[in-house]
Amino acid sequence: MSGRRPNILLLLTDEHGAQFSGTYGHPFIATPAMDRLAAEGVTFDAAYCNNPLCVPSRLSFMTGQYTHRCRGWDNATPLPADAVTWPHLLRAQGYDTALSGKMHLIGDDPLHGFQEQLARDLHIELQHPIFPWDDGIPEASEPWPGVVRTDSRVPPGPDGVEAEAAGGGEDFDSPPTGPGRTPEIDADDDATAAAVAYLRSRAHGRTGRPFALCVGLIAPHFPFVVPEPFFSQYFPHHADLPHLPSGHLEALPPAARRLRRAFGFSGHTEAQVRRARAAYYGLVSYADDKLRQLLDALDECGLADDTVVIHTSDHGEMLGEHGLWRKMSFYEQSARVPLQIRWPRRAAAGRRVGECVSLVDVAATIVGAAGAAAPAAPMDGRNLAGLLAGSDPEWRGEAFAEHTAHGTDRARAMLRRGRWKLCLSGAEDLEPELYDLEKDPGEFTNLAGDPAVAGVQEDMTDALLRRWDWRRIDREVRASQRRRQLVRAAAATGGGRSPF
Repeated sequence: MSGRRPNILLLLTDEHGAQFSGTYGHPFIATPAMDRLAAEGVTFDAAYCNNPLCVPSRLSFMTGQYTHRCRGWDNATPLPADAVTWPHLLRAQGYDTALSGKMHLIGDDPLHGFQEQLARDLHIELQHPIFPWDDGIPEASEPWPGVVRTDSRVPPGPDGVEAEAAGGGEDFDSPPTGPGRTPEIDADDDATAAAVAYLRSRAHGRTGRPFALCVGLIAPHFPFVVPEPFFSQYFPHHADLPHLPSGHLEALPPAARRLRRAFGFSGHTEAQVRRARAAYYGLVSYADDKLRQLLDALDECGLADDTVVIHTSDHGEMLGEHGLWRKMSFYEQSARVPLQIRWPRRAAAGRRVGECVSLVDVAATIVGAAGAAAPAAPMDGRNLAGLLAGSDPEWRGEAFAEHTAHGTDRARAMLRRGRWKLCLSGAEDLEPELYDLEKDPGEFTNLAGDPAVAGVQEDMTDALLRRWDWRRIDREVRASQRRRQLVRAAAATGGGRSPF
């Protein structure tokens, strides 16, 4: 790499749980491009999102701040106009910044620091509902349609708008999951093609400035529909079922039971589950092929030696494990994400890092790589440069995440530290969940209340509550929901145009 500041290429997929890839040990999901990055860069084995839901996760990642600091409560929360993002900081350093595809920044400024949008961001085109905690958690009247239909939207919520972007038409009797195309696939194809064209333009001397290009894919987010040959790669021979030990569903903690009721995560047939899982595996390999195209383009354009490549996702997908689908949970399938960084001559090639990190650390690393000044509102993450180079004796080794959106009626938080994971809910009894991921990687045994680990639970609870004031967060979330409901109701009355 030359002495100048590096280019940055970020591939951000959507809803990719790290363990659903060969690179992270899955026995049959093929991810050869991720394998290549693992050989040429650093792969983090304990990387977490800071909120297991699309918009809150991305607002946290863009600002480098935890949810309760950037106030990105749910999928209907816009980022304030004066919020500083890492693209803003890079532009101030003379970088060209571009977004191709999804970042899901709803509101008046969908770029928020990026100079240009190269390809469509499909998921900002639908208005997401607000689910007021004051009303409690609504209960689904049917099994979640995403397992069986190409149109994975739920019917309109109480405010008359749809909860998720999707492919297909307006009815909710769409064809079953499996092979095919959706608007999401078209958007990802377009985003990748536009990104490759951008890289080629840079290779031909578009400007003398370094660039930061973020490619946002929707895959492997539902709908569970994927073009061939990716579906037949897994169906029917690798169309498996979730691992659910006997009695596990009956013993789920309260937060997981609430999610199952809210979204209808029961009542699907084995055949439907197998087909949906196979399609998701196909979407993972489809997304991996997009990563391959981007890496090949860097090589062909002669940009590889001068470009930091970062590959990660906004959160995971439960895929039926623990009786859950989608995200909004702190189980590993939902909260842990792939994270790979290739930085020629700065990152130790082929290295695996076991220390806990999170997406706010990735934001801090991007800013550090660009040599940008610290923002006025400090980031919560730390630069990963030391871990990339080999070690960082002062690394704090923990990850913190929150959930404050639909599927819950109270604030929730998670702290991962070493082998331990603690989850708490904003209630007087805190509904503690404590898992030993070394002995129980499947998170089937909640050790909270076990005298043998009382010291661990007490220490982690104290550490979590020092940074997480759930009573204040509860007040802020409810007040935000009421304000946004009022604004929507007022907007629905019409008018509002200036005569000038």
